Amino acid sequence: MALTASAQTATTAASADKSAKVSSKKRAKKPVITKVAAKKPAATAPKKPAVRRVATPRVSAATRSEAHEGVVEKLSRGAELPVENAAALVPFFEQLYRQQHGQLLGPLRALHYGDSHVAADEWTRDIRERLQQTFGDGGSGYSLAGRPWNTYRRFDVKSGSTRGWHSDGLVGRTGDGIYGLGGVSMTASSPRQSVYLVAEGQQFELYYLQQPGGGAIQIYDNGAPVERISTDGETAPSYFHYDAEPGAHRLEAETLDRAPVRLFGWVAEKPTGVTYEALGINGASASMMLDWNGEVLKSNIERRNPALIVLSYGTNEAGRKDWTLESYRDMFTRLLDRLRADAPTATILVVGPPDRAIKVRGKGWVTLDNVDMIVEAEREAAIAKGCAFWDQRAKMGGKGSMREWVLAGMAQGDYVHLTAPGYHMIGDAMFRDLMSEYGLFVKAREALALAPNVGQP
Repeated sequence: MALTASAQTATTAASADKSAKVSSKKRAKKPVITKVAAKKPAATAPKKPAVRRVATPRVSAATRSEAHEGVVEKLSRGAELPVENAAALVPFFEQLYRQQHGQLLGPLRALHYGDSHVAADEWTRDIRERLQQTFGDGGSGYSLAGRPWNTYRRFDVKSGSTRGWHSDGLVGRTGDGIYGLGGVSMTASSPRQSVYLVAEGQQFELYYLQQPGGGAIQIYDNGAPVERISTDGETAPSYFHYDAEPGAHRLEAETLDRAPVRLFGWVAEKPTGVTYEALGINGASASMMLDWNGEVLKSNIERRNPALIVLSYGTNEAGRKDWTLESYRDMFTRLLDRLRADAPTATILVVGPPDRAIKVRGKGWVTLDNVDMIVEAEREAAIAKGCAFWDQRAKMGGKGSMREWVLAGMAQGDYVHLTAPGYHMIGDAMFRDLMSEYGLFVKAREALALAPNVGQP
């Protein structure tokens, strides 16, 4: 289904009688905690199963302590490893500086794409909290609609959905590519199906698909009806915007009829500060992004207007044998070109995959050599396209370092994923390195501002 160039003009709800509802929308702007009589039962999140984790091997306290000290020492030494092509971060740093000094209006947004390491939101939560403590809390930004998979989570919001929704875009559940900003869409075709978001903010948005024959949805804020939206119309990405009183809100979108409704995600923002938006999908690889519908993704990215885009893929690709350095580098280059076209003012930071090992019969856990190729391919593509590169595996201690992280209790027993403390340590290291580069930028910027104007009388 081809999309039209009217995408950006569909940035408000498509209902024809919208202008007649403006006054009622404003009256509903202030949160009403008591539910109105006509309100249908609120959506409830499906019971969230525990996040599946592979236990770390049992070792002596002395072994664990020694391994922990080794991990800490290697991460500390990692501060001496530079962010490669750090000059590419300057546009982001300039916006960060202006944000910090009250010279920019609105929040500064960062989008972090990746696989299960990002989907866990441990690593990204650490970076988010540190950025917001330093530069101000701009809100949760964009998060996926509802609960697209059972273990989906963002630590800075609560979300859920009724059982009548179908998720598209997940690994093994591909569809037409119309998935929106985060690569996952939620579709329902029956009435009384709801998704909700509980978040703090003052400006909220719902990203959805306008489509021929699309159904109607009712928006509620803290139980009070806000607006009825029709999603019927020419196929295009669309947006519902809602200004509210500052504070905590429970936003809910409920289907009203037996017609398809496709939702992408919610936005919750504050007037200023930084957002750091985790957009990870379990099992994802970088090439998946190239299968997302180009017009929808471009419209959504332009709507977010990010100052920073972070890409951290490679763990899953390293486990495949069909990639070569050349083919993976070429694919990754195409992805960077696409993001450059969609967000020409954004800084792009590529984060290489962590170390990884596989279990080989008769040999035990063996370092996965293919990680070498993935790291080098991503590095070459990033540098060639003017992006910064952060070598996560080198920061961990280099090739074979995963074993020490497992023994230290900083990585899980699958030798792939980290534990919560391990992800926090990676988050700390990444924030440390970014702020180190930012400090150098500020020093140079302020020295330049104090320098006398050459050629002036």
